[in-house]
Amino acid sequence: MKPIDAPLLPPGVTERRVTAWRGGRAHTQTDSLAEEVPVALVFNGISHAVMLASPCDLEDFALGFGLTEGLLADRAELYGIDICAAPGGIELRLDVAAACEWRLKERRRTLAGRTGCGLCGTDSLDQVRRALPRPPARGHSVQALGRAQRELQGTQALQRLTGATHAAAWCSPDGAVQLAREDVGRHNALDKLAGALARAGVDAGEGFICITSRASFEMVQKAAMAGIGTLAAVSAPTALAVQTAQACGVALAGFVRGDDLVAYTFPERLGL
Repeated sequence: MKPIDAPLLPPGVTERRVTAWRGGRAHTQTDSLAEEVPVALVFNGISHAVMLASPCDLEDFALGFGLTEGLLADRAELYGIDICAAPGGIELRLDVAAACEWRLKERRRTLAGRTGCGLCGTDSLDQVRRALPRPPARGHSVQALGRAQRELQGTQALQRLTGATHAAAWCSPDGAVQLAREDVGRHNALDKLAGALARAGVDAGEGFICITSRASFEMVQKAAMAGIGTLAAVSAPTALAVQTAQACGVALAGFVRGDDLVAYTFPERLGL
């Protein structure tokens, strides 16, 4: 048991004694580490995916994953979630509508094996680049996107302790961070955010998403599935991410730092 005056660690963080070298001399100290746990997503008893994730905000993760992967049509198709300890990890047991179970079975019919990271196990291009909804085309200023990146840094409790997590935030049109989630995986952080937005019942299309990572194809896809038309990344996008954003109507900004950014799609919607 920890001493009474020891600070409480947030979920997703553990401590370990380490040896650090500073100025050529060794020092023993306590280091905070981000936990990375296998999390299995099980829909009506059907195991669909095992992700390595931070063991926090797991209800948001389950709902957001179901929505952004197109398994859940809306929040109402998720009836309940049980979080269960399992050998070697955690199981998220989702009780879902028959329509969701049917979608899952149809997708699994064409899978070579169990998915593990969003694209693993797919054996056709249609599964990778599925049809995406066209989110609302709202404009956001360069200043708003810069403010969002600055404010997002202040919400990253796990990152400050461990230096090993990503974050995704939903921001109001003026750039104020309204909801943020963290995870060791950038896709997981965005799924958790999507789930939190759905649980809160907010009109996600009114604002935009700010992320602390590069903008990969899956990040654009998940933003579109969440009904959000602007994605602002601190780092670069991939070529496929830009192509996908252009096709589905997502305004994609990269290298958002201060009041600087690069608009890769729809610059007219980013105040340029």
